Amino acid sequence: MQEGRSRLQQTQEEVEEVKDIMLDNMNKTEERSGKLSELEDRAENLLEKSKAFEKTSTQLKQKKRLEGKKMKMVLIGVGVAAMVILVGLIIFAIFG
Repeated sequence: MQEGRSRLQQTQEEVEEVKDIMLDNMNKTEERSGKLSELEDRAENLLEKSKAFEKTSTQLKQKKRLEGKKMKMVLIGVGVAAMVILVGLIIFAIFG
């Protein structure tokens, strides 16, 4: 009977040990779950910021493109005006 009792006691100790390990594993799982939630929140935040950055960069790109076109038009206008003045001076010098 002594040996049967000690086997029972040994089995109960093993069950307690397994129970402690399982509880520890569950606690670690809960911690990981919390960390994953924080990571998901940070990822969503970064996604929102990247979308805002993309929108701003697209607007800036369009603005710079428009400024470039305006500068081309101004330079073309200055060139045409210079040509008209030059042609006018040549005509004035010839006929004047």
